[in-house]
Amino acid sequence: MNKFSVWISVLRLRTLPLASSSIIISGAIALQLHIFNIFIFILSLSTALLLQILSNLANDYGDAKTGADTELRLGPQRAMQKGDISQKSMEKAIISTLGFTLISGFSLLLLALGDDVFSWMLFLGLGVLAIVASITYTMGRYPYGYRAMGDISVFLFFGLLGVLGGFYLYDLSFNSMAIYPACSIGLFSAAVLNINNLRDFEADKRANKITLVVLLGRDLAFKYHLCLICMAPLLSIGYILSLEEAHLWQYIFLLVISPLIKTAIALHRTLQDIPKNGLIFNEQLKNTALTTFVFSLLFALAVIPQ
Repeated sequence: MNKFSVWISVLRLRTLPLASSSIIISGAIALQLHIFNIFIFILSLSTALLLQILSNLANDYGDAKTGADTELRLGPQRAMQKGDISQKSMEKAIISTLGFTLISGFSLLLLALGDDVFSWMLFLGLGVLAIVASITYTMGRYPYGYRAMGDISVFLFFGLLGVLGGFYLYDLSFNSMAIYPACSIGLFSAAVLNINNLRDFEADKRANKITLVVLLGRDLAFKYHLCLICMAPLLSIGYILSLEEAHLWQYIFLLVISPLIKTAIALHRTLQDIPKNGLIFNEQLKNTALTTFVFSLLFALAVIPQ
């Protein structure tokens, strides 16, 4: 594999549709309320994608340094762990991505916040928190991803902060009803992470990487997954019900329930197999991430005409 292909693999571009889902939801609600700004949308999207890439790079680096990537891992091996990318090169990539993230994020705040001091203080704090969270998931002395805090982190950052914070940038105000789709995206994101951790259960346990799956065991973690995928699409019904006039077709986003059920069935069968088939976990992880992206597009389609 040439260097270009290696770096494309490291960036894990398949994770980017999931990272963009909250931005699509917040932009759709802003468009519905006639406060949409295309430049805020573009900068919000670029910042979210750069944060995701930063997290991917840090994850590769952190897992290689702590020894979480071993022959027991069912997922694809990390490039740094395999020796395809040196530690120095990965550190340079992380620093460069951090720089681009800061440029994009600061440009976004300049455009959206103007001279609102309170908003500047709020979003500078949230921005720093998001960057620190992206890096310290598996890096640093106390990586929180190794302490069963990954699920709550993705729920907060991909869901609540992504949607509610993203919407705030359009009008410097909060939309309380947006909490419904925000929670939906957060739960979907937790479901994607849960599949990842179901796949890596044995390797994580051996490496003392304490994920929620390691704490619960695979059987309970699968039931937890069922709760996530059942609640996620249903919560957004609350937003449609809040509209002055709602039509039956606006519940179109519930179509994602079908692929989610298929994924759950595939996961259940795979969990019964010995040994486990990592390819099926990888496929269902990708399918759930793409389903989340499709959900965000269908939700946007449902609310924009209002």
